[in-house]
Amino acid sequence: MLHFLKKHPIKIGLLFIVGMVWLFCLPKQLFNEPTSTVLKSREGLMLGARIADDGQWRFPEQDSVPYRFEQCILNFEDEYFYYHPGFNPVAITKALWENLTTEDRRGGSTLTQQVIRLSRKNQERTYWEKVIEIFQATRLEVRFSKKEILNLYATYAPFGGNVVGLETASWRYFGLSSQDLSWGQAAALAVLPNAPALIFPGKNEKIFQQKRDRLLRKLFENEVIDQTTYELALAEKLPGKPFPLPEITPHLTEKLRNDHKGKQLTSTINYSLQQQINEIARKNHEALRQNEIHNLAILILDVNTLEVLAYVGNSPTSAEHDHFVDIIQRPRSTGSILKPFLYAAMLDEGSLLPHTLVADVPTSVNGYSPQNFDKEFNGAVPASVALAKSLNVPAVRMLQDYGLQKFYHQLEKLQQKNINKSADYYGLSLILGGAESSLWDITNAYAGMASTLNHFNSSSSEYKPNEFLEPIYKLNKKADFGKNQFQPEVFHAGAVYHTLKTLEEVNRPNGEENWNFFSHSQAISWKTGTSYGFKDAWAVGVNARFAVGVWVGNADGEGRPGLTGLQAAAPILFESFDKLPKADVFQIPYDELVEAEICSKSGHLAGIYCQETAQELIPKYGTRTNSCPYHQQVFLDKSEQFQVNSSCYELAEMKVNNWFSLPPVMEYYYAPKHPEYKSLPPFKSGCLKEGEKLMQFIFPKKNEAILLPKNFKEQTNPVVFKLAHRNPDTKVYWYIDKQFIEVTETFHEITYQPEPSEHLLTVTDQQGNSLSIKIEIEKDLN
Repeated sequence: MLHFLKKHPIKIGLLFIVGMVWLFCLPKQLFNEPTSTVLKSREGLMLGARIADDGQWRFPEQDSVPYRFEQCILNFEDEYFYYHPGFNPVAITKALWENLTTEDRRGGSTLTQQVIRLSRKNQERTYWEKVIEIFQATRLEVRFSKKEILNLYATYAPFGGNVVGLETASWRYFGLSSQDLSWGQAAALAVLPNAPALIFPGKNEKIFQQKRDRLLRKLFENEVIDQTTYELALAEKLPGKPFPLPEITPHLTEKLRNDHKGKQLTSTINYSLQQQINEIARKNHEALRQNEIHNLAILILDVNTLEVLAYVGNSPTSAEHDHFVDIIQRPRSTGSILKPFLYAAMLDEGSLLPHTLVADVPTSVNGYSPQNFDKEFNGAVPASVALAKSLNVPAVRMLQDYGLQKFYHQLEKLQQKNINKSADYYGLSLILGGAESSLWDITNAYAGMASTLNHFNSSSSEYKPNEFLEPIYKLNKKADFGKNQFQPEVFHAGAVYHTLKTLEEVNRPNGEENWNFFSHSQAISWKTGTSYGFKDAWAVGVNARFAVGVWVGNADGEGRPGLTGLQAAAPILFESFDKLPKADVFQIPYDELVEAEICSKSGHLAGIYCQETAQELIPKYGTRTNSCPYHQQVFLDKSEQFQVNSSCYELAEMKVNNWFSLPPVMEYYYAPKHPEYKSLPPFKSGCLKEGEKLMQFIFPKKNEAILLPKNFKEQTNPVVFKLAHRNPDTKVYWYIDKQFIEVTETFHEITYQPEPSEHLLTVTDQQGNSLSIKIEIEKDLN
């Protein structure tokens, strides 16, 4: 050997060079072509696809080549594929001899060589190019297994027009996956890469059929298929004009293209459910567009896994009405949809009990005056009722009490990514739609509430630290909720439980009112929201298994009459829940609740003067709240018509009573709606209790600047002053800067047009009780 090396150094050098060239003749990445973006359901069914950047339909590489196509392509192109080293000497010799001795042209390329030719962009066929193919094919056989080489061929072979690859061709020509191809279909596709032009309808169909049928005959003769299968395959039709690819989830497919361009992803989408939700969207769009409402979105999440089960990014409307906008990801005004989070936050910190009376009276904070949807006031309502009825004024007052900045930080924990300006930027209108969020984030936040309750470990009082994760739409990706800990991420289970139970009591839309009488129906905790100007209608609901979010409106922001959460979005919400399996009720988190004696009328912890009480389970920090401030002990005369005290009445003749009494302004609006309510009797003459508050201004409030607006005739409108008095039968005398204006009785309000300036407003009742307030009048300069 050593002698040979010394005698033939040049040959050895050449062999070494050739060996090194052979070793490195293949590029590290054989194919660099862009691929299509492909989305499949959890069952493996096609949901949608997006074309590759070079304009080709080229699906990403599949895991394997289906058996039927493998048998077809091997019998048609390369019977000895599993035995040769990358080229077939016998086939090449026969092809060379025939090409030299006849006018026919015969190819002797193996599938391995064809993979090399495809990777080299189908260079001009010359003998030198054939040598290169053989050289690189042998190297390819060393780098890859036979199965991998076959898969490369199936991925990059041309199938006519801009259709590349077996999986792409299966969907384009037959509307199904390559795994589901029949023998006739697989045979038809196997002959196409050899002559892709055969696929064009109306041309070469006879040649195409002859090729396919010869292949099927060969499969039969080689005992790959039996007689019956052969005859059935011959009867199958040839593929014609390409099918459009499925568009079951167009907006989620587009999201995949943006997030994972050129990838194939098996999603968490339930194919059957998605089809049903698509039909709900189609049907409701047909009805809504009669009112010129053109867009809607529906999102369904699995509460326990955060998997996306259905995704309707928009209605099947036209491009004119922004069909391509993915509403699920688009920030929109939240309306009242954030109110449950404020309710839960106040329950959680112990500043509120579930049914505590909250004020619903005219309110003005730095010029901001919220209004309820019906433009009325209730005086006082239980917090649970205020949430269930979505009252705006109590929500604003509750936010002011809880703290704007504190609630803003809670929303950050709830992953409301689009609420990204400062808390002061939004102000108290934050709770009424002054901020924007997406259906994606809102639905996920509601799902996180339910998940908190589901994951709470009652035996150890432990929580998962990551309940408000990003929803998952990739199958087999697991949500990492983290290891158990003793503190929740946002809310304790007791506060969440009471919030969700309160939302179960929200009045359902028409047709759903008597849901609890039907065995197939289920309890749903849900909330609607309507933005200012009727531009956005929301409905979001959860149970122990699913969270469903619905948005309805116009993508361009046009408001429409009737575009409210209850009328437009809620029916879609309940239709969607009807397509879901029934869920169990939420489990009561006893370890996070404590039993307390509650005043039945006020919802506060029972005070010593509360007459009707009940034992209730409240969030554990609820014991921090004050006892009932509305029940007091009063002393009455013998007739029980007047209050008295020891300075003006004999102790022995006094009658003692426990009385439920609201402050004057709350009472002013509460009493007319509650016939059972009795105002405190007035004090007997000469017995006025020191510090007793008989009167209270409804409007204006202390230190409030009043703007006098102009009407359509450019005339300045007057202002209406309103007063609440415990004794509506008394007369009240009104003064501006000590100048008498008017006297009122029963209804204490006057219309007046003061000059722009600072003024002193004073009222005096006929018993001589007075009340004054400084006001500042400003004129509208617009």
